[in-house]
Amino acid sequence: MSKKNKTDKSGFVFSTDPAFKFDLEEDQPADTLVPGLQKLKINIDKKQRAGKTVTIVSGFAGTEKDLEDLGKKIKNNCGTGGTAKDGIIIIQGDQREKILQYLVKNDYVQSRKL
Repeated sequence: MSKKNKTDKSGFVFSTDPAFKFDLEEDQPADTLVPGLQKLKINIDKKQRAGKTVTIVSGFAGTEKDLEDLGKKIKNNCGTGGTAKDGIIIIQGDQREKILQYLVKNDYVQSRKL
């Protein structure tokens, strides 16, 4: 059963104005920046993951499809599993060096130490 009154992104739930309509327009997907202009950050995390270590690549500016494509390429390069959603890429294990090498090789970031 669907809800009659759907909330919008502003948080409105109810209005007394009979002509009021929620603004249900979806945001237009952002254009993906070229690799040289991306400001990607590589972090390692263990919190809320049952003690498992994951490497997180954040700061991607672009569409979800491009994010998923980059995540797939990074996973293949590292030879591990992971996911790409909500603007971040999560790779299983401590893969910081491999990810940095891949990003430098493909001109996403300039070479620097972790």
